[in-house]
Amino acid sequence: MMLEPWEGARVVDLYAGSGALGIEALSRGAAHVDFVEQSRHALVALQQNLEALELGERARVWRLELPSGLKKMQAVLEAADVILLDPPYGGTQARQALDTLDRVATLPAGCRVALEHHSKDAVPESAGRLDRSGERRYGETQITFYAPREPQATRDEESVP
Repeated sequence: MMLEPWEGARVVDLYAGSGALGIEALSRGAAHVDFVEQSRHALVALQQNLEALELGERARVWRLELPSGLKKMQAVLEAADVILLDPPYGGTQARQALDTLDRVATLPAGCRVALEHHSKDAVPESAGRLDRSGERRYGETQITFYAPREPQATRDEESVP
């Protein structure tokens, strides 16, 4: 899987729903997951799942509207090793989430972003500094992977011996 290794990873699960993706990351060794969801009903299910699996100590749950709420998570995003995005299929939320993610946070080198979407949904080759790095298709579901592009060196940095 293109998101391996999970051991010790700091993960952000955006559009978390019941938490299935983030909980899978925790079960594979992620150190911590920040779950982000706006639906009150989904948050109840997420909290119940974390409690039932005794994973609450390795998780934080945020109730935020996405993608606008990403501004409140800048520090969390900038420390992430993996960001999981599973917005509703068929609309513009996937593109908006990628654009907002790039705009509000400077993702660390090596951070991996995984966008789950319907295989017929158009997703961008890049969004700001995020470039498509691969994809996997599972029936009608597709996961498109992105990685932050390294910042360009300035002329002054290039001339330093």
